[in-house]
Amino acid sequence: MALRRDRYVLVVGGSDSSGGAGIARDIETISSIGVRTCLAVTALTAQTHKAVVEIHPSQPSLVADQMRAALQANPVAAIKIGMLATAGVIVAVASVLRENPQVPAVLDPVLASTSGRALLEAGAIAVMKRNLMPLCRLVTPNLIELALLVGSELAVDDDGALLQGQELLNAGAQALLVKGGHASGPRSTDILLRSGHEPVRFDTPRLATSMRGTGCMLTSAIAAHMAKACPLEDGVRKGKLFVFEELRKIAQEWPCST
Repeated sequence: MALRRDRYVLVVGGSDSSGGAGIARDIETISSIGVRTCLAVTALTAQTHKAVVEIHPSQPSLVADQMRAALQANPVAAIKIGMLATAGVIVAVASVLRENPQVPAVLDPVLASTSGRALLEAGAIAVMKRNLMPLCRLVTPNLIELALLVGSELAVDDDGALLQGQELLNAGAQALLVKGGHASGPRSTDILLRSGHEPVRFDTPRLATSMRGTGCMLTSAIAAHMAKACPLEDGVRKGKLFVFEELRKIAQEWPCST
């Protein structure tokens, strides 16, 4: 039985048998910030740290039933959404969000694995933009995902990323965090975009190391702070710092892990 004083993040996403990303990384991150988790599994995958071998999407009705059961069982204060796999699952998740508008949702628009395997079926991007993104408090695309979402070439600088981000805001997104981890240069800069606000930049040194699941980690950290009633800008700042510190630990412990 859930303790009513506890805060929960409902994690909606796919499994990763390697433990490097997906719901395993989400649970690890959210728990380390002192928030509890409950789950709705959208897909089962067989994958290593180098390749996705197999994907089995959940039935949309099952995903919706998992979400409703988790929301009934626990005091959910935020929802973190990752891999959705199919258009049907997107529609199912959106239907539950509409039933629970008081619970803020953060969407990491997972389109492909680090190894390049598609994690969202062809044609589902339009469904995500139309049905799901307008319901989410924040959407967190990296530069590659941002380009795919707007159907354009990869942005080569901040100005291009801002234009693409504005296009998604015009399409109905409430707020975007454009992640700069796939860019180059000595600094890693993420940009928070909201209609009627000036862009806010979150900047850290770019470390000479890498790890899988940093997108899951960042969005989960933001959702955890959101569950703690942290304002959006503060939650993003804390999430960005969390990821930086995790990467810094790896760089110190494994200096040759580039």
